[in-house]
Amino acid sequence: MEQSSDRNYTLGYALLGALFFLPFLGGVHLFDWDEVNFAEISREMLITREYTRVYVNFEPFFQKPPFYLWLQALSMAVFGVGEFAARFPNAVCGIITLPLLFKIGQRLKGTRFGLIWAGAYFGSVLPFLYFKSGIIDPWFNLFIFLGVYYFILAYWKRDGYTGITLGKSPWWYLFLAGFWIGMGMLTKGPVAYLIAVLTMSVYWAYQRFRFYVNVPQFLYFTFAASLVSLIWFGLETLKNGPEFMIEFTEYQYRLFSTPDAGHRGFPGYHFVVLLIGCFPASVFALRAFFKLPQEEQAFQADFRRWMKFLFWTVLILFTIVKSKIVHYSSMGYFPLTYLAALTIDGMIRGEIEFKPWLKGFLYSIGGLYILVTLALPFVGMQAEVLAPLFKDPFARGNLQADVYWSGWEVIPGLFLLGLLILFGRLMKSKRQQAFAVLFGGTGLFIMLTLVFFIKRIEGYSQRAAVEFFKERAVEDAHYLVTGYKSYVHLFYTRPQKAGEACFKDDACRNELLNGPISKPVYLATKVHKAAEHRNNPNLELIEEKNGFVFFRRMPD
Repeated sequence: MEQSSDRNYTLGYALLGALFFLPFLGGVHLFDWDEVNFAEISREMLITREYTRVYVNFEPFFQKPPFYLWLQALSMAVFGVGEFAARFPNAVCGIITLPLLFKIGQRLKGTRFGLIWAGAYFGSVLPFLYFKSGIIDPWFNLFIFLGVYYFILAYWKRDGYTGITLGKSPWWYLFLAGFWIGMGMLTKGPVAYLIAVLTMSVYWAYQRFRFYVNVPQFLYFTFAASLVSLIWFGLETLKNGPEFMIEFTEYQYRLFSTPDAGHRGFPGYHFVVLLIGCFPASVFALRAFFKLPQEEQAFQADFRRWMKFLFWTVLILFTIVKSKIVHYSSMGYFPLTYLAALTIDGMIRGEIEFKPWLKGFLYSIGGLYILVTLALPFVGMQAEVLAPLFKDPFARGNLQADVYWSGWEVIPGLFLLGLLILFGRLMKSKRQQAFAVLFGGTGLFIMLTLVFFIKRIEGYSQRAAVEFFKERAVEDAHYLVTGYKSYVHLFYTRPQKAGEACFKDDACRNELLNGPISKPVYLATKVHKAAEHRNNPNLELIEEKNGFVFFRRMPD
């Protein structure tokens, strides 16, 4: 009976993921840069049938290993090239992650805890959103988490922890740990190994530098990780020389040491991202950094310790990194939601109070979401009136977009308001139901917000450029953008070979703008970068739209 119930919970979370993560994947254009960048790489894989080297605009691209791109290419081979196929692999990742967290949580602290952990992950804003995106990080984070998890199991088996069934040898768990870290390296690079080893080093320092695994075991873990990653890194080096490794290493150093491509941020950037972005789990995770009721088993207390170390490793590492991007700290979602689940479990048991400061954080951050989602429709209706208040000419142009606001877009904000009121009432006597309502309702709030807002936001930010290039994709022409970085003109015109579009190539750009041409050239730029092109006698202004300026050059 219990096994049947466990299967039902596992299947239930898989179905929940499918129900929320699969719908509307193709409902909005891919967003520049990352989504369009990765989708274009995968599209070109299908054209060139070159799966051992990554290309953008049919030129080598040295910033990412290929695993996630293989998944996208496979998805595009099945569903066709488009937004749905580009985002489908991460929906699958979500469908896998939720039941996996339930099973791990159940193994650590019982069925209820597994349900809470998976539910907290599902019903928190950024973890939910990333499963509906076309970026690398959901798979990358899952692989790192699994690597750390199996390393912990290896340590527990070696040290003889009791209270948890560990049927395999520590060497097997070490191999699995290395395998998953290797998969992380194959997905986004050696930073997967770095995060895992830094976390292990913090635990080593906590152990007062006692070798909680011996040197041969650590080397075996490292060997397993290297073996998996060398499937591609080694093949790439043997086939094409060390160029990728050199360029990739330089790129990683640039991200670490400089705010690459303008991605600047303040020192507490990732703390704010996790606190606000992982609402509501982040609020309850805060409580877990203070004293909690004593765990029943030593291994449970140890896992809590590991998750704290993993969380702080991620947060501190990416605080040090100069480039600040929201998803850099997304590996923190796993330990954060685990810590939140500890607090919630304690509250349901009556061992932890829902103190005023926790209520303050919950209702303040929730109130921020409510305020934004209620205000945006009214701001959108007055966009043209507000546009002159912005100094940036591109922002002023964005706000001139023809985006229809009906007023019904307030529904998500009103829904969240009612949800928080209901949660507060249920917390007085029915805490288990209260948390089910909170996280299940937040998942629905996120879905409603996407339905009502995402296409409208995209209408302001990039749709004019996307539609410009899509409309001209049927022509035999050249395409380029100048004055800003973009992959839109590549993915949405579907070039079939090198030379049809320009990307970060000044020689190509100059030739198409001023040299001899045999077919039309279409150019997009931003309004504040358009002056030089307005004065170019070779170019004809087609239109200005929503902050973008579009030109055409015809052959003589």
